[in-house]
Amino acid sequence: MTIGLKTPSSYYMELINSFPPRPITNEAELLATQAQIHSILDKGNLTQDDRDYLKVLGILVYDYEDKYEPMPSLGVGELLKALMEESELELNDLLPIFETEAIVLAVLNNERKLTDRQINELAARFHIPPNLFR
Repeated sequence: MTIGLKTPSSYYMELINSFPPRPITNEAELLATQAQIHSILDKGNLTQDDRDYLKVLGILVYDYEDKYEPMPSLGVGELLKALMEESELELNDLLPIFETEAIVLAVLNNERKLTDRQINELAARFHIPPNLFR
């Protein structure tokens, strides 16, 4: 008997048997794994078994993407544009951080560097590490 591991529930075993987690080696496997993740997330009201299984699949996706699809390096302006788009923000939504629309535009166009205060406020707003804005 193995000490420290709990016996998986029948539902967890169903998840594993329906889509066995394996290292992802190509784009087709990546897409299939992502589809499995989305099908579980779409059902809502996730159980602990769902969350545990999703964590395993997420690690497999992360490992594949880290190895085969490295993130491109973004400049501060491009990063901020992407974060604004993802969060559906407009220029005026960032005025509490930048004070004027002209400053926001200058940062977005990589014509102006961020201050330490702006970096910290942006990191807090978007829940990402401040070093990504440096």
